[in-house]
Amino acid sequence: MTPAPLPRAAALIVNAHSRSGRDLFVEAKAKLEAAGMTLTEAHAVEDPDALAETVRRAVANGAPMVIVGGGDGTLSGTIDELIGQSCVFAVLPLGTANSFARTLELPLDLDGAIAVIADGMRRRVDLGMIDGDYFVNGASIGLPALIGQTVPHALKRYLGRVGYLLWALRCSIRFRAFRLMIDDGIVERRMWSTEVRILNGCYHGGVELSDNANLESGEIVIQAVVGRSRARLAADWYAKFFRLRDRQAHTREFRGCTFRIETTPRMKISIDGEVLAKTPVVAKIAAQAVEIAVPRGAAFV
Repeated sequence: MTPAPLPRAAALIVNAHSRSGRDLFVEAKAKLEAAGMTLTEAHAVEDPDALAETVRRAVANGAPMVIVGGGDGTLSGTIDELIGQSCVFAVLPLGTANSFARTLELPLDLDGAIAVIADGMRRRVDLGMIDGDYFVNGASIGLPALIGQTVPHALKRYLGRVGYLLWALRCSIRFRAFRLMIDDGIVERRMWSTEVRILNGCYHGGVELSDNANLESGEIVIQAVVGRSRARLAADWYAKFFRLRDRQAHTREFRGCTFRIETTPRMKISIDGEVLAKTPVVAKIAAQAVEIAVPRGAAFV
């Protein structure tokens, strides 16, 4: 089946509290209109807590497509409003890591992302779920949650991924391994772990972590860094960042529709960069949950 073209009218909603949102809202609005898009409404939202309600109103007002500008946390926090709707979700990647945009094979520059919105296609993709909360790309247990909870906003805003790295080194000094239990309803697995990734898309933190996660598989991937060594965790990130041949040597992966995840002690969970949950949780896939604007010929399956 040939994918349908994207609507030519849309609502634009930008997180003006994100790293680049405040500066790029006016530019994005002008460039979308210059590309032939009709903007039914446009909002630069200063309060992140108001983003979901703004998207909800745009969908209720009949917008055929909602363009959301921000980072992965912004996308994850607003995608729930499109569940069960005919509205298309489009992305302006204005965050730090832009993992979901990378998974979608979107250009990370403003002009490229707008070109996709003006001339791309729609495709129905999966979302992940932590208990009842939908997320777009990935969740994590361990050091990323500690980083996400404590990283100073100014460090994240002005240094981006470098700031995350510096803060990660600081946090790793006091981080400890934990006991992990993963149950898919058939087999219960127990192990020591230093980090767990719950992946709908292949990227997390801007790094490609899995060769098996994709947005149209109908499955979620649980990837655990096994053992108790922090050095092993660092080696895993190093190998994945530089795409070394043995980059999966320190992890175990499990694929399926639903998993129950427990840890000892209880651990906080970062969902697309925002710390929003705590173990134990149920992680599952929501297959073909939303329509997304993607580049023509995108090959992320």
